[in-house]
Amino acid sequence: MKKNFLKYLDDKNRERYKSLFQVIWQHWQKLFFAMICMVVVAASTAASAYLVKPMLDDIFVNKDSNGLLFIPVAAITVFLLKGVATYGQNYLMSYVGEQVIKSFRNRLYENIVNLPLAFFNKEKTGVLMSRITNDVNIVKGMVSSAVTSLLRDFFTVIGLICVIFYMDWKLAVWAFLVLPVAFYPIIAFGRRVRRFSTGCQEAMAEINVFLHETFSGIKVVKIFTMESYEKERFKEKTDTLFRLEMKSVVAKSLSSPIMEFLGGVGIAFIIWFGGSRVISGVSTTGTFFSFLTAVMMLYDPVKKLTNLNNTVQEGIAAITRIYDIIEQKPEIARPETGRTVEQNRMEITFDKVFFRYINDQDSNNDKDNSWALRDINLSVQTGEVVALVGMSGGGKTSLVNLIPRFYDITEGRITIGGEDIRDIPLSSLRSKISIVTQEPILFNESIRDNIRYGRLDASDHDIEEAARFAYAHDFITVFPKGYDTVIGELGNRLSGGEKQRICIARALIKDAPILILDEATSALDVEAEKIVQKALANLMKGRTTFVIAHRLSTIAHANKIILINKGEIVESGTHAELMAMGGEYFKMQVMNK
Repeated sequence: MKKNFLKYLDDKNRERYKSLFQVIWQHWQKLFFAMICMVVVAASTAASAYLVKPMLDDIFVNKDSNGLLFIPVAAITVFLLKGVATYGQNYLMSYVGEQVIKSFRNRLYENIVNLPLAFFNKEKTGVLMSRITNDVNIVKGMVSSAVTSLLRDFFTVIGLICVIFYMDWKLAVWAFLVLPVAFYPIIAFGRRVRRFSTGCQEAMAEINVFLHETFSGIKVVKIFTMESYEKERFKEKTDTLFRLEMKSVVAKSLSSPIMEFLGGVGIAFIIWFGGSRVISGVSTTGTFFSFLTAVMMLYDPVKKLTNLNNTVQEGIAAITRIYDIIEQKPEIARPETGRTVEQNRMEITFDKVFFRYINDQDSNNDKDNSWALRDINLSVQTGEVVALVGMSGGGKTSLVNLIPRFYDITEGRITIGGEDIRDIPLSSLRSKISIVTQEPILFNESIRDNIRYGRLDASDHDIEEAARFAYAHDFITVFPKGYDTVIGELGNRLSGGEKQRICIARALIKDAPILILDEATSALDVEAEKIVQKALANLMKGRTTFVIAHRLSTIAHANKIILINKGEIVESGTHAELMAMGGEYFKMQVMNK
């Protein structure tokens, strides 16, 4: 079993633990001073056990008055040193633990943010949140508490063993025959704790997912009067977590009493064997009680190893879940250096582009039907406005998502200014693209900060100008705090039209030469759409623009209209040309009237 466990560790987790130790070792100076404090604590514990011998033999048996003065002073000194050293070790190890948790949280967030959209489509938001909050906290407990206990108890055991063998080595040999048996609960229950801990962490992640979904969709819950249904669902999840937690409690709680019993057996034997040696005159009363005190102190750190092992097992489970995310590799290659595109050369070409989502490729055996986009050939000149129309699910959003490389094409190539976008550094490529989506995404910050998100070095004058061009300035100045108004989570203090105009101002201030409008007005009423359309007209000036529109009346001005159906371009031309053809676009126009 041990051999198989080591093999598993070598194959799957060796690099992970090596990485963890590297993170911890970055704080070796504090670890070194913490270890000195632990040595002092261990030495003080051993000294307090040793003081029992002169206390009994010199004071109570031999009636030595000098010992009566010396031993209390020595005891005060020992316990003062132990107290100071205990504070030092706790502070230093807690500092290291907090640094480790900060490092892991930063690494997790950085890696998650770098991952492509496909990852977020597969993973649940609540699960990712649980990794950064709950799992990392468990690792902190392992680092600060478990490592401290391990080192402190190790030194304590060494010190007490020295006292025990110094006092009576024959009695010490017999006492240590019981210790190996006492370690059995650590091994037996440790495996169960790790298994249940993993289940608890997964159950907690599911609760986070549930809370995120229900709180975000609270309007839907209320309009369909599903409060009772959601309450029952939440109770089921908390019941699952409760059962797993109780199984873990049972495993943790049983190990300590069993060790207590085994320790009691050992103490009983020492009392019998050691007492007989005192009665026979081989040993003194002070030596026996000093020995017994040291043994009782020795069993205490051994018992703590049970709780230490529980913490370590929980930490190992958490580390596995954390590294499952940290080790995720971006599916999109990120060239750090590469070709650049001139600002005035924003012509975009799709050359025999095929695209399928990875899940489609894995699960769909029909190659012809698995393509989200098939044989796309399209050329857009600098400054042109291209409108994408077609039935929902036809591939319009998939097409525009390929331009900023939210997903990578499967076959073919896309060029901007003649350069393959896969050869352009992602930061450079995306700096030339702005997007306004159907669902306006804003942050729980001030209006000023939300607009400045498009360009962090923008001045207040630039922000106000962008807001004026987005037709947002007038409603912003109505708020008591104006541009410093905090707009709430996802901008929930603003109306749909107001949120969209803030997004347009953000895109304006970025001043990117390529613009993607993904049904930017579809969620607005007619009056709000009119204002937003005027703002969009300002945004589109001089930019190479892709427009996905649900209202065909808004795209008649486009230089080119592309009709996409089932991932293929079926019609292409101006509004007049397509109407004259009398094809699918013509039928769509007739149906919309």
